[in-house]
Amino acid sequence: MKKHLRRVPGIGSALLALAVITACSPASSGGPKAGGETGPGGTKKVTIQIDGTAVPYYAPLYMAKEQGFFAKAGLDVSFTYAQGSDIVKNVAAGNVDFGFPNGDSVITAYGKGVKTRVVHTTYQQGIGALLSKADANISSPADLKGKTVAVTDLGSPNYIQLQAMLKSANLTVGDVKVKTIGTGAIVDALKNGQVDAIVFSRLRYYALKSAGVDVRQILSDQYLPSFGNVVVAGPDMVKNDPKTVKAFDDALDQGIDYTTKNPAAAVDTAVKKYAPTFNGQQKDVTTIVEDVFVKTLWQSDTTRQHGFGHPDEARWQKAIDAQAGFKLIDSSFKAGDLVVKPSALG
Repeated sequence: MKKHLRRVPGIGSALLALAVITACSPASSGGPKAGGETGPGGTKKVTIQIDGTAVPYYAPLYMAKEQGFFAKAGLDVSFTYAQGSDIVKNVAAGNVDFGFPNGDSVITAYGKGVKTRVVHTTYQQGIGALLSKADANISSPADLKGKTVAVTDLGSPNYIQLQAMLKSANLTVGDVKVKTIGTGAIVDALKNGQVDAIVFSRLRYYALKSAGVDVRQILSDQYLPSFGNVVVAGPDMVKNDPKTVKAFDDALDQGIDYTTKNPAAAVDTAVKKYAPTFNGQQKDVTTIVEDVFVKTLWQSDTTRQHGFGHPDEARWQKAIDAQAGFKLIDSSFKAGDLVVKPSALG
């Protein structure tokens, strides 16, 4: 599959007030029970529950519907939204057919006995980063010693990412001052000088640059492999209805391919039909899609060899082992028990 990558100039000013893939809205109850009702034209009705709220960065899913890729695959897909941990529970319980949570929450849930299967590694990397103002003079994890660093929660993936960064420099959390600041205030805390650095979404780098902040970033993936949003399904569905899972994956692949080749059109449609609060920000969002999602999140050496959504099991294993090492789960487990290669679905 040929991929089209373009380099894009700078970022405009109206950027990302709400644009965090991990932003959470109150959890949905999961809607109607999953299970194969018939939709228009004999299509099979399925529901996917998506992490957070509707944002244009979910354009590949929206384009798979709007461009008819789901319908051609025999699916009538509905979208609902919830928090990542609730999504995993709903998929495991069969309340929804598919989920699109953050990969880190999937690992944590699996390690605690809430079993789903990752059927499409949509984001090949995590979106965490250490962000700091230039005057803090933080260019590597070693420079964090004695600094004040904020995370949203001591149980969050970002806190684990901070620990991994510190470990790479032979430091521990005892060598820094850690503050917990909520999602809505953590970026302002950095802007206002309340902290020296934050570990949060790498997308906020663009928002800070747009606001005139001289900001630096260190991507968490350099120190701890992790994953952003991935598609999960229940073990029973993977075993008993692999055809539907494969059809969903194939249509999503087409949605990614369409968005990669037509980012402006995809973003415009996503904003108009699904995320109207981003109206007026289409140009800036398109730039981020082209510079971040197309180049590093949806694509990797693995996808260039095997296709969109293919898992790098070695990276998954490192992410699983890290959660065990940092006591987020009691013990490690085999990545192959969690992730499914799309090619294995038939």
